[in-house]
Amino acid sequence: MEIPVFTVDAFTNLAFKGNPAAVCPLMHELNDDLYLKIAAEMNLSETAFITRINPSDTFTTGSRFRLRWFTPATEVNLCGHATLASAAVLFQFQNNVNPTVVFETRSGNLAVTQERERERYVMDFPLNPPTHEDPNDFRDIIKVAVGDHPVQDVFLNSDTKKLMIRLSDSCDRSVLTSLKVDPLTLLNSETSGRVKGLIITMKGSPDCQPGYDFYSRYFAPWVGIPEDPVTGSSHTVLGSYWSQKLGKKKMLAYQCSSRGGELELEVRDDGRINIAGEVTSVMQGVIRL
Repeated sequence: MEIPVFTVDAFTNLAFKGNPAAVCPLMHELNDDLYLKIAAEMNLSETAFITRINPSDTFTTGSRFRLRWFTPATEVNLCGHATLASAAVLFQFQNNVNPTVVFETRSGNLAVTQERERERYVMDFPLNPPTHEDPNDFRDIIKVAVGDHPVQDVFLNSDTKKLMIRLSDSCDRSVLTSLKVDPLTLLNSETSGRVKGLIITMKGSPDCQPGYDFYSRYFAPWVGIPEDPVTGSSHTVLGSYWSQKLGKKKMLAYQCSSRGGELELEVRDDGRINIAGEVTSVMQGVIRL
């Protein structure tokens, strides 16, 4: 059996930046054990598997597909960068004729629209508002994550199990980029099951070009990802939080990993969020089984 595979860097227009995802368009579903083995072999934060819903469709003509995401350790409920990468594979390599494709996923239907004039893709994602938490309840994980740096807010979205720590506005961006977070120590600091991903964020500098409204980093050793380079799913939480704090619906965000990536956000009145970004394809091949 031969399976096509593409590696796409998401939320960037430069190779080796943004967040790399492997994407496998499949004619038929595979068993979960094989999905996990392929994801472990690819050894990226996520490998996405696209399958047809209607057997009469092709990847060129179909407008609805099934999409699943696997880390090297487990299947996840929502992944932004691999959804962006999957849509790009359909539009760029399968020459899909539809302006929008819809993926049926564990997080419901996710639509992705191609904007040809801007060479970007817009994802229609759920919004995941977080709730305020007592920092003392997360004292250990905060200490491991940010040390003695001042913390302004601690919020948690219990559905996604994403904990968000906001650094004080007195901190420079260099504080965020220079944090050294050990994934094993972080994993051991929170074992209650309440947290599966950690967001560290701070207010941006909208007066400076290109004018980012906020910055972030994301760590998820609980699902086998020490640090994710650019994370669409974390921005379903961040978008809700910063929209309230800044009084803005449209925002430009930057994830400050070593690779880095840019996300355009629009919080909608219907309780969802548009997450837009660019992609660049870096590899195409075949998995032989």
